[in-house]
Amino acid sequence: MAEQEQESVVRVRTTLSAAGVSGQLRRLADSARTAKEAATALGIEPGQIASSLIFLADGRPVLVVASGGHRVNTDKLSTILDGARISKANADDVRNATGFAIGGVAPIGHPAPLRTIVDIALSRYDVVWAAGGHPHYVFPTSFDELVRITSGTPANVGA
Repeated sequence: MAEQEQESVVRVRTTLSAAGVSGQLRRLADSARTAKEAATALGIEPGQIASSLIFLADGRPVLVVASGGHRVNTDKLSTILDGARISKANADDVRNATGFAIGGVAPIGHPAPLRTIVDIALSRYDVVWAAGGHPHYVFPTSFDELVRITSGTPANVGA
């Protein structure tokens, strides 16, 4: 398992480098499986955590990069996605869509491109932090850079 997790971190590092991202992956001493854990470890507020969440829209995976400061409003997400029926993905759906385990899902480095929605609440911060492919790894970025590297659509998804 550790081998696979390490491989996922390398995949994220490679993708960040190819995208010209200057922020480096940082290994945290403690797990950052949740936005609250990551914010505590980094000494920042949960809203600065860019949580990568997979939802199913009419059965197809969609990545929502949401601010850790609130929950995703699935009614808003449905509207953004042309009225699609929204459900939360299970652990297998997440791994199949992203190649990552829940708790370490990065917004980049997936086996195939995913339709991506980026929470505009993240634009309030100069620096936001996203998972780096493993629960102990994160990387700094900005809202604009996150939109660019994910080819995401900015939208209001907060509850």
